[in-house]
Amino acid sequence: MSQPESRANRLIDIVQTMVLRELAAVRRSVEAYPNDESVWILPAGLPNAGGTLVLHLAGNLQHYFGALLGGSGYKRDRPAEFSRRDVPRAELLAELDAARVAIERTIPQLTAEVLAAPYPERIGGHLLTTDVFLVHLATHLAYHLGQLDYHRRVVTGDTQGVGALGAAEIAAP
Repeated sequence: MSQPESRANRLIDIVQTMVLRELAAVRRSVEAYPNDESVWILPAGLPNAGGTLVLHLAGNLQHYFGALLGGSGYKRDRPAEFSRRDVPRAELLAELDAARVAIERTIPQLTAEVLAAPYPERIGGHLLTTDVFLVHLATHLAYHLGQLDYHRRVVTGDTQGVGALGAAEIAAP
């Protein structure tokens, strides 16, 4: 294996590990809400309910990993990610599971050539390479995971975390 292929495989492994770790923490966060209603409470000063964040993350990952890189055929409805309300936690969890499947099906298709190539869609009007955009997707997911964690803590009064960002999950075997 050449050095560029080895480096590309390492990046692919890192992105997969990080994204799946954060996605699992999003799932645990949804499960930690006491009921379906609490995930939709919107306290003053917060821009999004927890359910909105979950719909946005699931749609984002299914679109950018599944549809654009994996050819899954997923059709994103970004406005609905921010306008839907009162979606039960079971449905939110199903959307997260679909995002995980999209990631797990797409990652094995990635190669050094794919990573170095322009991402199939302009992002914010900019042409980015796929490797850069994958790192962006991981950091975007982590950003919203933090928002979700604070939302859950504010609406439930529970100060306990859900084990997000555990280093053990990224430790090399």
